Amino acid sequence: MSIFSSTKKEQPSKEKKNSTEPIYLGKGFEDREKWLKNCFHQSSDVIFHTFIVNETQCAVVYLQGMVDQSLFDENVLKPILSTDFTIPKSDFFHKLLDLKQISAMSSKLITDMHVAAESVLEGEVLLVIEGENRMLAFPFTKFDKRSINEPTTENVIRGPKESFVEDISTNITLIRRRIKSSSLKMEQKEIGKITKTRVVIGYLEGICKPELVEEVRNRLSEIQMDGVIGSSYLEEYMDDYPYSPFPQMEKTERPDVVSASLLEGRVVVFVDGTPIPLLIPGNFYMFLQSAEDYYQRYISATWIRCIRYIFLLASLFLPSFYIAITTFHPEMIPTNLLISVAGARDNVPFPALVEALLMELAFEGLREAGIRTPKAVGQAISILGALVIGQAAVQAGIVSAPMVIVVSLTGISSFIIPHYDLAFSLRFLRFPIMILAGTFGLFGLTMGALVIYIHLVSLRSFGMPYLAPTAPLRLGDLKDVFIRAPWWMMNRRPTHLSPMNPKRANTKKISNGEDEGD
Repeated sequence: MSIFSSTKKEQPSKEKKNSTEPIYLGKGFEDREKWLKNCFHQSSDVIFHTFIVNETQCAVVYLQGMVDQSLFDENVLKPILSTDFTIPKSDFFHKLLDLKQISAMSSKLITDMHVAAESVLEGEVLLVIEGENRMLAFPFTKFDKRSINEPTTENVIRGPKESFVEDISTNITLIRRRIKSSSLKMEQKEIGKITKTRVVIGYLEGICKPELVEEVRNRLSEIQMDGVIGSSYLEEYMDDYPYSPFPQMEKTERPDVVSASLLEGRVVVFVDGTPIPLLIPGNFYMFLQSAEDYYQRYISATWIRCIRYIFLLASLFLPSFYIAITTFHPEMIPTNLLISVAGARDNVPFPALVEALLMELAFEGLREAGIRTPKAVGQAISILGALVIGQAAVQAGIVSAPMVIVVSLTGISSFIIPHYDLAFSLRFLRFPIMILAGTFGLFGLTMGALVIYIHLVSLRSFGMPYLAPTAPLRLGDLKDVFIRAPWWMMNRRPTHLSPMNPKRANTKKISNGEDEGD
């Protein structure tokens, strides 16, 4: 952000919102300096620098490591020290404001000591002047931050390679670059009594439903806590059903995904210090869509999406189905395959349920070990661990070879799901369904599936049905659920979001240079 602006702001709005009683110490230089030093007692990174200009005492207070000192020296200290203030002492402050460099800056005039301390903590440079009750805060904030890199979990082949970073201003800029419209609103709030974390609500005015924006504002305003370190803190406070295993807000590290969601009528919540914003509201089918779906041709995207749904069912039900048919329904297995499975299980001392639980727990442990260990050895541990443990378990007769195949296919299936939160939910639910299948057979598996479906139907995310647009059924919105229709067919926004402007394109298809629109 540029440090220059044509306007000078009077008392900042933060001072009015500050819950602490304002403290005004008047023109006493020593009193204000003493108050600031007591406030930052035992804070070695807060720098106090005192100097005299025109027989007037001045003090500079700033946070070391968060200020561009060269810019401050060049644009503030140097002009002040090089100017001949042959004026009365009482007119020093007004003469200072008339300096060309300072008058052009977006500096703030502050009288409240609490606001002055907050300005220092935000990385601004505070200038205190003797004989003047107003103080100046200069926005010379500068600190090291991570550069914009490729996404680590949402990679695409043809799409953009940018991802969000921990700096909220950079993240907002990435959205502004894609949506160049004054309708894009970014409302800032401050949450956390101690951390005072910046939280920004983004939406498109005229598209997003105002009731949705108001509901997000209300839920955020009700959050009272000492600190917010990541967006997950806010997510758990705002969930409609906090005890549900299913995620109710989408998280993404891709600016293009956020931009597309805003254009559909959703709300985004940015949190300073985390590269993962929240998209509100969320539904089940959002977590099965990948950014890659919209950069490939619709035929390829539809085929990949169908594969994804098939493996979704495999990730949740494959081990349970194997347990049920081998334990209770062997007549469902072809004779040759049944003989093969029975021969493989001949020396296994455990029932199929115990066998599956052991293998699934071992696989989950290997997965976590691969994530937590250093990158240089994490992948090797995962591969070698799976191969060695699987082969050794089969040779020792602890598990059967078919069970190793089933668990391996189940693990691969969970990796196909694009969003980690949904994949984890399915991994968690896999265990109770296995227990039901091992106890009641296919009847237990069916009961588990019905309970999950009833739970999904009952869920809401900020008032929107979690299984929309299939429950309730909205035929027009199915163009982007199980299939990915061509862009010229998706000329209307999802109606389950109740957008203010439902139409997003006027044409259906262009062929031979002629418009065949509606």
